[in-house]
Amino acid sequence: MRVRSRAVVATGVVVAVIAVVGIWLVVRQAGGQLRLPLSLTSRTCTVQADGQVRLDADQMANAATIAAIGVQRKMPERAVVVALATAYQESGLRNLPDGDRDSLGLFQQRPSQGWGTEAQIADPRYATRKFYAALKRVRGWEKMRVTDAAQKVQRSAFPEAYQKWADESEVLTRALLGEATGAVACTVGATPVMRGAAGAAALTRGLSLDWGLPEAASPAELTGLAVPADDRRDGWRYAHWLVSHASDHGVKRVRFAGLEWTAKAGTWSRVGDAPANDGEVLAEVFADA
Repeated sequence: MRVRSRAVVATGVVVAVIAVVGIWLVVRQAGGQLRLPLSLTSRTCTVQADGQVRLDADQMANAATIAAIGVQRKMPERAVVVALATAYQESGLRNLPDGDRDSLGLFQQRPSQGWGTEAQIADPRYATRKFYAALKRVRGWEKMRVTDAAQKVQRSAFPEAYQKWADESEVLTRALLGEATGAVACTVGATPVMRGAAGAAALTRGLSLDWGLPEAASPAELTGLAVPADDRRDGWRYAHWLVSHASDHGVKRVRFAGLEWTAKAGTWSRVGDAPANDGEVLAEVFADA
């Protein structure tokens, strides 16, 4: 009976080990994507640009930053697609505090592999710049599949995993690079993280860091910002970025080209008989409580 009991225990241990390994493989393959369905979260964003993607507020803000920094570094549109697909797979577009071994951040970069210090990698902007710099050094990356280009940078144990995010990343790229009108719409709760002057200051700083823009002016009719736009494409880039950061910076309203997004409605609509001003994007923040 003792021998049989030991055999049963041994069998159970083996089964448990196999189960743990299986779960680890699923989680690793998912790239941190296992989470509650977006329909259960209170703040969601819908992106529509020849396809539809739904993200939560944190994911949307990170995606917008990745796209903006790509433009600031004069990377082609394809690079933004690769960067977004990589961050989708590695972190679920979240700035994770940890990961496999010493990996952390949006792209799960490792300090021990020369990506920077933990504090540097924890900064989404720094991590994104490092990714683009590494991608730029890959010869012929522009003609590679998304997953092959990403793999040249990441050297993942799952080299094909990035490809499954290519379609979503293309939709996000089209919207965030201003190729679609009113394409990013987010629902924001009644209690934003920031309000008033703090929110406006954070938006100004974010626009400067992500896009390289100078400080935005505050128009008399809105408590917020006026962001100059050279053309409609730039205008929609900034408008979509502002909506993407609505939750964390307390954006209440964004207006551009005769259309307006509001936190209350969570959608874009035409602004009555107001003239369509293509020269600037207006953003209003929630007033101090």
